Formats: sequence, C-alpha cells, structure tokens
Amino acid sequence: MEILAGRPGHLAQHVLDDVGRYRYKVFVETLGWDLVTHQGLEKDQFDHDETLYIAARDEAAQVVGVARLLPTTSPYLLGEVFPQLLGGAAPPCDSRVWELSRFAAVDFNAPHGNALSQFSSEVAVGLLEKAIEVAAAHGAERIITVSPLGIERLLRREGFQAHRAAPPMIVDGHPIFACWIEVEARRKAVAPAH
Repeated sequence: MEILAGRPGHLAQHVLDDVGRYRYKVFVETLGWDLVTHQGLEKDQFDHDETLYIAARDEAAQVVGVARLLPTTSPYLLGEVFPQLLGGAAPPCDSRVWELSRFAAVDFNAPHGNALSQFSSEVAVGLLEKAIEVAAAHGAERIITVSPLGIERLLRREGFQAHRAAPPMIVDGHPIFACWIEVEARRKAVAPAH
C-alpha cells in the first residue's frame, strides 16, 4: 500500500480526480449521502488550495482510502455544518487543532469490500497514522472529526487515544459524533524504541 499526502498544488491532477471519484463512490453511491457532485466527483466548499489530502493506493495505483485535513483556523466541516455535535461547546479555532473529514477506507476491488468494512481494515489504520503524522507536521496537537459510531471500536482496538466531544446524535438517520484524537499520544505510542 502506498499513501500519498499533500495539497492540490503538490499532488498530480489524476490523483485528485481519483480521490474525488472514490469519495463519490463511497459517500454518494454507497452511503447515499446528498452531497455536491460534478461529473462523478465529490467535492465541497472545504476542498480548496489549502486542503491537505491523504490517499491510500493499492499495488495497481487504485485508491482504496482517503482522508482530508483542514486547520480549524479556517472554515471546516464540523464548525460550519455540524456544530451541534459539540454539545453546546464552541467549535475549535486553534492552529493546534486540525479537522479530519471525508475519511473512508473501502477497497472496492477486494472480494468483500463494502462501506461497513472500512472500520476494520489495515488501510483505515494506515490512513489514520498518516493523518496524524501530516497533522503533527503542521503543528497539530489534536484532531477533531465527525465520525459514525463504528469508528470508536477501531480507535479503541488500535490503541488511539480518542474520546467523544459530546454525546452522539442522529443526523439524517445516522448516529454520528464529534471525536477528539490526541496526536502526540499516538505518535509516542508508535515511536520506535531506542
């Protein structure tokens, strides 16, 4: 598995297009979300020149996972669309807090790949590890994310230090919650021993 990360100016256009197509397949076709699309690509107002993308690709260079990182000092999904998930707390606006969104790890080429398998795959863990590494390189100490409840099992099982920002809510028929992930705790947990 290869994991690419960068802003639009640093990633090849075909990689960005593959990310948009993959997001369309996961979030629109598979999960049925009502999202902005154009010519089979899923892209919203939070996809811009400063967005950091992470894309996992298999041996055939097919996208098998994606994630998006945004600083909370500019508009981001949780702060603009889902602030109710914070239980009345103000959305973070801090250079040390980054948002992880549009996270998915479904290998549609695998014999049993589906939207529900995304929380148990090696790709999901690799994407999370890379997101933490990239966020840390940009000064992040914490990540905030809007997640389905199933992600909690993965985070707990894989030893990520994470917790709910507030109780889950049902949004468009899906139980979701805002989740904090501690960046430095994870980096220390996976650092090689000397």
